[in-house]
Amino acid sequence: MDDVTLVYLVQHGEKEPLPGDPGLTRRGLEQARLAGRRLRGLGISALYSSPMRRARETAEGIASVTGLTVRCDARLRERLNWDGGLPFDAFMDLWARTMRDRDWEPADGESSRQAGMRLREFLSGLADTPGPVAAVTHGGVTVDLLRNLLGDDAVPLAQVMAAGIPPCAVTAVDDPAVVMIASPPA
Repeated sequence: MDDVTLVYLVQHGEKEPLPGDPGLTRRGLEQARLAGRRLRGLGISALYSSPMRRARETAEGIASVTGLTVRCDARLRERLNWDGGLPFDAFMDLWARTMRDRDWEPADGESSRQAGMRLREFLSGLADTPGPVAAVTHGGVTVDLLRNLLGDDAVPLAQVMAAGIPPCAVTAVDDPAVVMIASPPA
């Protein structure tokens, strides 16, 4: 990986439990503002977001505190998204298969390894950006990146697979070291 600036990967806030592209709950909106206060204290100089609504709303909450402009980047999107076309249990089975077999590509998605490489490309593209930078993304693709960078043995897979990355938790990547994994909001 090329040299990158310090990047805080922020899990989106709590979302509505709906298929498609749901927004944040009231609690999720508050989580976003709290994340904004935390990130402002860390001196972020730029703010990026996945184009998915829950991530954009989180980034907007952060922007309301930091005064930064949100820049959307499709490389921050999730690997798979439940659109309601499959029953939720069938979607979760599909998700679990992609976690077990990192090179398997579902019909409407990409493999876990590919998604991690996509996020890594985003990070590499920030090489000349004065940092630190915050990027609101999703738990699955963040875990995919960590697995690519660190290997499965170094990622707390049981924790992040069973419970997921907590809303607005921060994972920090710095040149290309992983500094922090899923640190819950302060």
